Amino acid sequence: MKNRLVLASNSPRRKELLRGLGIDFEVRLIRDIDESYPHDLPTNEVPVHISKAKAAAYSGTMAENEVVLTADTVVVCDGKILGKPHDADEAHQMLALLSGKSHEVTTGVTLSTLQWQRSFAVTTVVWFKELTADEISFYVDSYRPFDKAGAYGIQEWIGYVGVQRIEGSYFNVMGLPVQRIYDELKDCFDFLHPFEV
Repeated sequence: MKNRLVLASNSPRRKELLRGLGIDFEVRLIRDIDESYPHDLPTNEVPVHISKAKAAAYSGTMAENEVVLTADTVVVCDGKILGKPHDADEAHQMLALLSGKSHEVTTGVTLSTLQWQRSFAVTTVVWFKELTADEISFYVDSYRPFDKAGAYGIQEWIGYVGVQRIEGSYFNVMGLPVQRIYDELKDCFDFLHPFEV
């Protein structure tokens, strides 16, 4: 029986990144998933904790041949987790905090079938130049980054003008560490011969 990949996310960036691996997948959403986490949990463990919680919400919907992919991305600067901003003011505050320093972007991924589950995290370090208040305002007003952890998309204008360098996976900062996902899924899917029967 051929395996089927299910992406448990409505993120357009995650869909785009997964398409780049060259395999078909289905998008399936479940509403009202609890994304809270214990406050004493180390920041680098939060994304995996949330990706596992998302996977648990899908456990009752999986078919025998399905691999469900859940993920969560957090931005950490000065030891503080930056989630998705609720409004323009919070987006401004987040970008002002990131300005002129480095931060970590960690994506936790959980791959689940009826037989097994694998979880892992990938971290990328990003350095921003000093951003002016006008640059921050222009970006927030023009791109409305309210669906992005840390209030920015590296693939957008702010990434072109503000990111000085990165250490690690660029795609991880966009929302999925596709290189690692490819390695984890090679046993389940024939990426190199996707169109052969």
